[in-house]
Amino acid sequence: MNKQKKSYGFTLIELLITVAIIGILAGVAYPSYNDFVVRNNRAEAPRELVRLANLQEQLFVDSRAYTANISELGVGSVAVWETPSGYYKISSVVVNSTFTLTATAQGTQATNDAACSAITLTDTGKKLPLICWEE
Repeated sequence: MNKQKKSYGFTLIELLITVAIIGILAGVAYPSYNDFVVRNNRAEAPRELVRLANLQEQLFVDSRAYTANISELGVGSVAVWETPSGYYKISSVVVNSTFTLTATAQGTQATNDAACSAITLTDTGKKLPLICWEE
């Protein structure tokens, strides 16, 4: 009689196959996750630019002038405003009766999102670069 001993556990081949499958899944999932995080962080800049543009327009209605100092809009005490998460700093440039708000990426957001390191909105509603204004 040929009796085989019953074995328990995994063989080395089974373990290597499992590790390879996990590696392939991680290799595909991590870049997608990283892209999702960058786009999610980017969404804060257009939202805050639109909010500050509305405040600029309200100031224009009240005083017939725009301001280059963001603190005059009532959102803080500094001329260049940092978004709540800290991923962007927003500045305002006023020329005659026009303004341009610019959100500049900071830290890891600037490194990971080079195409949208500066997002702008003007008093006429012009949004640049267009790829950064996902709607």
